[in-house]
Amino acid sequence: MEIAEMTSHDAVLATLEEYAQAYCAKDTDRLMAVFDDGDGISVIGTGADELYSDRVVVRALFERNFAEATASRFEWHWQDVVATDDFAVVATTLTIHLDTATGPLQVSVRWTVALVQRGDRWRWLHRHASAAAGGQDKGMAYPTDRTAQGAT
Repeated sequence: MEIAEMTSHDAVLATLEEYAQAYCAKDTDRLMAVFDDGDGISVIGTGADELYSDRVVVRALFERNFAEATASRFEWHWQDVVATDDFAVVATTLTIHLDTATGPLQVSVRWTVALVQRGDRWRWLHRHASAAAGGQDKGMAYPTDRTAQGAT
């Protein structure tokens, strides 16, 4: 399907696949091309130190990730897209299948991606990754295991 024929919803979701393919290929240039031009981009990862804004440090984050593991597949689960004429937000859950020095690893994460439309392309402004809270029972708003969340 040509981009011109895609709905905004489809075009926005197609950027997730672009990201996944570039990430699995460890192609930093292609991965950065998913993001908007300039320094007005940001990424929040699941690591305690992963709070990045600015093109140079976002690129460095991906290069660090690539040094630690190789992703073989992104498995998309639940997805929700809200789009206006030139802005969109994607919420999704996914499993990233990784090959690490210690063996295969599957990482389940939740993403929120904010996008802007530039011409006929949707570009990422921000990606936030999180993992479900440990020690939090299904149906509960907060963790019940205070030590798992660093509470005292």
